[in-house]
Amino acid sequence: MIRLENLTKHYGSFVAVDDVSLEVSRGVLYGFLGPNGAGKTTTLRMIAGILRPTDGRVLLGGDDVHRDPIAAKQRLGFIPDRPFVYDKLTGAEFLRFVAALYGQEGDTVDRRVAELLEVFELTSWKDELVEAYSHGMRQKLIISSALIHRPEYIVVDEPMVGLDPKAARLLKDIFRQFASRGGTVLMSTHTLEVAEAMCDRVAIIQHGKIVAEGTVDDLRRQHRAGDASLEELFLKLTGGAQVRELAEVLGHGADGAS
Repeated sequence: MIRLENLTKHYGSFVAVDDVSLEVSRGVLYGFLGPNGAGKTTTLRMIAGILRPTDGRVLLGGDDVHRDPIAAKQRLGFIPDRPFVYDKLTGAEFLRFVAALYGQEGDTVDRRVAELLEVFELTSWKDELVEAYSHGMRQKLIISSALIHRPEYIVVDEPMVGLDPKAARLLKDIFRQFASRGGTVLMSTHTLEVAEAMCDRVAIIQHGKIVAEGTVDDLRRQHRAGDASLEELFLKLTGGAQVRELAEVLGHGADGAS
């Protein structure tokens, strides 16, 4: 279980995340949605222990990420939106390096490295320096590194960026299987069709606050939206009026030009 309790992050007078409380149960694939600048990435980085909250706390199981970071991070796989790797290591060396950070080494790790490289079709590149990898290949390597220690929780920021359709489908299947076996996935994405198809529950954040939470059907009932798609609900909650105003402006422009 991932639990956020009154999580808050200030940058000077700017409030990036404002008193967010959220619980993601085991076996759930959870979508964390919001427009650019809403506070998604800041929240995920606090969950991963990269940023320290101004107030509130993050619990992974019973471990507080900031009071007991080693125990908490042992349970977590974090996939950032931008793949950072060490260019002068090979793909296999990078995975063994990450495994060693979790205190894992030896034959078991070597088998796990081989397994992940095979799954993500990187086996033929395993002995090549990462500096030769494409963006999509680096993203696959980062995803592999988040899975190398068999985490209980996966937190992922824009997982499909840079992936080809085959790799994106593979990742969807991995996340779904991970959740079905009792793991927990918290996923931020701008691809609302993916979120609607994959996620058991979603939360929508706007201006640092949660404005909606639940299943897509819950959100439809709460906002009297009939059979609206997740995209339509998202626009209604975060900027539908602006979209309509833009459409009217463009329409007037077209009328004026005719």
